[in-house]
Amino acid sequence: MTDLTLHRAAGPGWDRSRLIFWGVSILSALLVIGPLAPILAQAFLDRPLYAEGAAATLGNFQRLFGDPTIPGIFGNTLVFAILTMVVAQIFGSVMAVVVGRTNLPGRSWIGEILIWPLFVSNLVIAFGWLTMYGPSGYISLAMKSWFGVVPWNLYSIAGMGIVAGLSQAPLSYLMCLGAVTKADPQLEDAARSAGAGPFRALFSVTVPMMRPAMIYSSVLNFVIGIEMLAIPLLFGAPGGLNTVTTFLYNNGINAAVRPDYGIVGAAAVILLLVVIGLVWLQGALMKGSGRFVTVRGKASRPSTLDLGPWRWIAFAAVLAYVLLTIVAVFAGIVMRSGVSFLTPLIPFWKLVTTANFATVFASDAYVRSIVNSVVIALVGGLIGTFFIAVIALVARRSEFRYARALEYIALFPRALPGIIAGLGFFYAVVWVPGLDMIRGTIGILMVAFILRYIPVGFGAIAPALAQIGEELDRGARVSGADWWTTVTRIVLPILRPALFSCFALLFIHFFKEYVTAVFLFQPGSEIIGTTMLQLAAQGDNGPVAALATIQIVITAAFVLLARPVFGAKIYG
Repeated sequence: MTDLTLHRAAGPGWDRSRLIFWGVSILSALLVIGPLAPILAQAFLDRPLYAEGAAATLGNFQRLFGDPTIPGIFGNTLVFAILTMVVAQIFGSVMAVVVGRTNLPGRSWIGEILIWPLFVSNLVIAFGWLTMYGPSGYISLAMKSWFGVVPWNLYSIAGMGIVAGLSQAPLSYLMCLGAVTKADPQLEDAARSAGAGPFRALFSVTVPMMRPAMIYSSVLNFVIGIEMLAIPLLFGAPGGLNTVTTFLYNNGINAAVRPDYGIVGAAAVILLLVVIGLVWLQGALMKGSGRFVTVRGKASRPSTLDLGPWRWIAFAAVLAYVLLTIVAVFAGIVMRSGVSFLTPLIPFWKLVTTANFATVFASDAYVRSIVNSVVIALVGGLIGTFFIAVIALVARRSEFRYARALEYIALFPRALPGIIAGLGFFYAVVWVPGLDMIRGTIGILMVAFILRYIPVGFGAIAPALAQIGEELDRGARVSGADWWTTVTRIVLPILRPALFSCFALLFIHFFKEYVTAVFLFQPGSEIIGTTMLQLAAQGDNGPVAALATIQIVITAAFVLLARPVFGAKIYG
């Protein structure tokens, strides 16, 4: 312990640990306030933030609610979010019970496939659905050729909601899976001893215990539905179906003339308030979750429910779900990237070409978007992991008097939609003197992404930190080490697996993120997602599929490497 004493305070009035406490707190607060303050200011100004002579006004809200299209936009957003939540919850919960608690054949590899959609962005998933199930999609054309009718329409609120719900079902699946696999088997045994059959015991005892997980995932998916951009943009815009996010996108970026920043700011404030309210509701509903705790010190693993001959029927149903909603979507992207056009009327191998990839690699802008995405994910992930680790240590492992407030600040971005974060940073760099120098750089993208996913990283580190006994800290402090020496020499080495998991999660989220970047990127700072959006708007589906395939391959390679090499825990 002798060397620990070398890092004590250097002199009177100077305390390294206290400087770190205040420094990380102030920086965290600035990151959170950064995108919020300019949005709030813009919502109440009669002209753009950067314009001289701006005056306070409520006119932006009056014009917003006076727009005859606004009730329809908010209605579309509400219905879309509800459909997203319901579909995701139904399929996710059912898959969690079937895969987690029954003797379903192949449930180990099925469970792996079920989480694939979480590794890529909703933009990639949306394009995959468009490729296979759109009006000119591969499966749609096959259905029309074989049966003369296509029984679905993705260009509708119902179609959008189903696609979004199925894309979010893996999130519900993971959250509910933890609940059903950790339930106390003694409760089911008690029901069985009272005469209940295995199915009755499962659905009368264990499934109700999923309620906290179902509440949490339901509200989370509802919020995701409200803030989702890709699916409403690709499927709603062609039919004139707008949601709040597409309204912000179209009026803030794609406006035919000068963007109406006042209207955009007012709409952003409304969206932000709604999401904050929903996150608060989520927390309020979870306050009573303690009564659902069934895992105690002597609890054992729940028994597996024997489906008997029904297991093959269940297997067929689950396999159909996996093939039609996950495998087909990913296969459609890869297939479309390797052909000149995709149709079931012509054999696939007769249309094989490398032209789409040649187009991507022949363009400096497209190649730059790939490189930028990797650099942001790698460097930003490392910086973000260090920053979030310090936040977690100060919030959970220090005597800082405002540690609890710091944790609240760190977790606030979960109520900050990506499009709002991006819009806020855009306003900030054009409003605050001196920040214009980072406008249009990958640096501002890294900062925005780190802010957006602080809660994700914190969630990976905090549970592991809680498992480390505080007596280790006290022993070092008694020997004379200051706080920073203690956490860097003792706590952080023990946290290494959690840090790897945090980095892996940040890398995946940064690499697939695009919504936060739509207001921030400029030529030179493109990323894969923003390039795909531009190409999709132009109808260049071949290069879009090629970029999506590249994103999938890089992500898959990272996941396969991160698990065995670093021991990172990714999505359970």
